Amino acid sequence: MLHSKDDAIKTALKGDWEEAIKINKQLLKENPEDIEALNRLALALSIIGRAPKAKSTYQKVLELDPLNSIALKGLKKLKSDSSRKNGDGQSLLVNNIFLEETGKTKVVDLINIAQAQVISGLKTGQSLNLQVKRSKIFVMEGERQYIGVLPDDIGKRLIKFIAGGNKYEAYVRSSAPSSVSVFLKEVKKSVRFKGQLSFVSAEKKLPIKKLKARDKNEQDEEETIYEEE
Repeated sequence: MLHSKDDAIKTALKGDWEEAIKINKQLLKENPEDIEALNRLALALSIIGRAPKAKSTYQKVLELDPLNSIALKGLKKLKSDSSRKNGDGQSLLVNNIFLEETGKTKVVDLINIAQAQVISGLKTGQSLNLQVKRSKIFVMEGERQYIGVLPDDIGKRLIKFIAGGNKYEAYVRSSAPSSVSVFLKEVKKSVRFKGQLSFVSAEKKLPIKKLKARDKNEQDEEETIYEEE
C-alpha cells in the first residue's frame, strides 16, 4: 500500500511512531532526497529513543540543505541530555510542523470560513490544500471540502509567486466554530524569485522624494510624498 505525506503526519499525530517510521521510510524509497520525510523520520526515531539513528538522519538532511532549521534544531535537542517521553511526541511534531522561518512561513486567519460543523472536524497539524480560483486562494480539505479563503492581500501576493513556480503548503494551526488559523509554508522557491520573500511584515511607507510646498505661507517647509514598498 502506497502512503502519502498526510498519512505520515496523521500517524505521528496519533502517537504511532513505529508506523510513522515505516511510512516515512517508504516515502524515502520513492524519493531519497525528500527533506521533509527525513525530518519526520528523524523526529520519530528520536522520540522512541533511537538517538544515534535520528542524528544520522538529521545529518542527511543537512547534507542536502546545510541551513535546514528543523534539522539544526533537532540535532541541538539530541545533544542535550534531557529525556523524551512518548507522551511529548505530538507536541514535538506540531512544533516541527509550525517551526517559523522568516519570509518563508506565516500564520493567517482565514476569511469567509465554512459552517461550524465542517470546521469542528479539523485537527491541529492537518494538511490542507490551496486552490487558486477567481483571483483568490481557496483553502480546502481534500479536493472538494471548502474551508475558507486567504485574505486578499496575502492571496494576491501568493498567486503571483505560484504562477511563477513557487509552491506552498498549508496546515491547520487552530480552529474554533467561528475561526480558522492556518500555517502557510513555502516549500519551493522558483529561481526567478531568488531573493524575494514570500511573506513580509506589515508594509512600511518610505519617503521617496520631497517637494517644495506651494503655499506662500509654507515656502520654507517641505512636503514629503510617500509610496508603499
